[in-house]
Amino acid sequence: MFRPCIDLHDGKVKQIVGGSLKDDGAGLRTNFVSERPASWFAELYRRDDLKGGHVIKLGPGNDDAARAALAAYPGGLHLGGGVDAENATSWLEAGASHVIVTSWVFRDGQLDWERLKRLVAVIGKERLVLDLSCRKRGADYIVVTDRWQKFTELTLSQETLARLAEFCDEFLIHAADVEGLCRGIDSELVGKLGEWTPIPTTYAGGAKSLADLEEVTRVSVAAGSI
Repeated sequence: MFRPCIDLHDGKVKQIVGGSLKDDGAGLRTNFVSERPASWFAELYRRDDLKGGHVIKLGPGNDDAARAALAAYPGGLHLGGGVDAENATSWLEAGASHVIVTSWVFRDGQLDWERLKRLVAVIGKERLVLDLSCRKRGADYIVVTDRWQKFTELTLSQETLARLAEFCDEFLIHAADVEGLCRGIDSELVGKLGEWTPIPTTYAGGAKSLADLEEVTRVSVAAGSI
């Protein structure tokens, strides 16, 4: 299954090279900046019946574009970026089928189970996607937060994914080391996810051609993203 993505930065649809987005904006690298609004892409995905695409707000200044995209394809898109227990419901009411949550459920490098449970109590696990995007350190894949700049203490494993699957409907996992480079997917990570994950999981990162989507299928992960 292929899932499209609308990454928003400063209100524009962009593809940003993974890890180059920093708080001060220095060193930002992009492969693509569209002149078309986010709503145009959402309408395209609705026309082609591509469900479960991601609208990701990369920093401030993206709320209007995100809401326009959700309005163009109500119930067809997931919304991520700055989501927490206080605003998650408003994004669902704006038309998102799910919200994607990353940094908010981590604190001081640790997964905050109380925050996660509070979020599930507010919206239900069936409306939640946990973003466990990661970087490789040694032999392990470590979850990273805050625009993929900060390593947490959470290592991806079969046990980790099994436990977290009790609190969400899906996982979203970017291979941050290859994201946006268009040099090919991280086949090792894809293979591990295909073996480990007990729920639907979207892998994203590095794809440069349709052959990469075929490779994702070959190594048995449920979903791919260019």
